Amino acid sequence: MTVLVKICGLKTPNALDAALDAGADLVGFVFFEPSPRHLASGETARELGLRVKGRAGKVALTVDADDATFEHIVENLKPDMLQLHGKETLQRVLTLKRKFGLPVMKAIPVETKSDLGAIATYARVADRLLFDARAPGDATRPGGLGKPFDWTLLKDLDPGIPFMLSGGLDAGNVAEALTITRAPGVDVSSGIERAPGEKDLEKIRAFVRAARQADARIGSMKVASNA
Repeated sequence: MTVLVKICGLKTPNALDAALDAGADLVGFVFFEPSPRHLASGETARELGLRVKGRAGKVALTVDADDATFEHIVENLKPDMLQLHGKETLQRVLTLKRKFGLPVMKAIPVETKSDLGAIATYARVADRLLFDARAPGDATRPGGLGKPFDWTLLKDLDPGIPFMLSGGLDAGNVAEALTITRAPGVDVSSGIERAPGEKDLEKIRAFVRAARQADARIGSMKVASNA
């Protein structure tokens, strides 16, 4: 397999360049005010979006955003994909896809096996799913908290559409996460930071490198088992 690597919560040119130079497939930008990674300025979003220059897919992360927010994002960032990280309904996903003509990745919070029941709903309309750790009840945001969940819940999972794994990943554990889940994609934000919202360039490079190495190792194991 060739695992997709997404570096999320990018706010500065240096961090974005590090992600692009390391070979990230997707780069994520957060538009949610409570997050320390929030892009408050449309001008900043525009400048970062232009800086990508087609080297990776641009993903706009929102949480229960209204249409005006999406219009602002699409105008400035010109994303390749929308990531819905809130409690958006099936109908809301459909509405956004039709209105903006962009693929949608829907986040599903996971704590127990019963949480995977949401797959049946969203796999019918989303283009990709993202499994993230369920945030505590008193959390101010649904993701980017550096908290993993029980990865064995995703073992042998086939939701029928592509998916990504998120929640508490870093360069030190991404290989284990991929080995257990065989996820076709991984998404990291807090695991590559020195402080909330402040990306560490070496941690970005180390994460992409670790994910690629794990992917190659898993691929070699598959080849050997089929020989």
